[in-house]
Amino acid sequence: MEEQIRGKLEEMRNFLQADGGDMEVVSIDGLNVNLRLKGACGGCPHATMTIKQGIERILREQLDEGITVEQVA
Repeated sequence: MEEQIRGKLEEMRNFLQADGGDMEVVSIDGLNVNLRLKGACGGCPHATMTIKQGIERILREQLDEGITVEQVA
């Protein structure tokens, strides 16, 4: 599952990079994903929405409903 999650996250990086941001995978433990948003996304007031309603939602819909994504500093 980790490879599938990493692959999907890599696809989503393009969208963040198009807006001047990026993300770094800090860790994946089972279905728990810890990400660090960087660039323009790192200080964006909408970062939590990007994580939960963007990245987490897509991973849940396309891979597994049990996936949780958290932002780490």
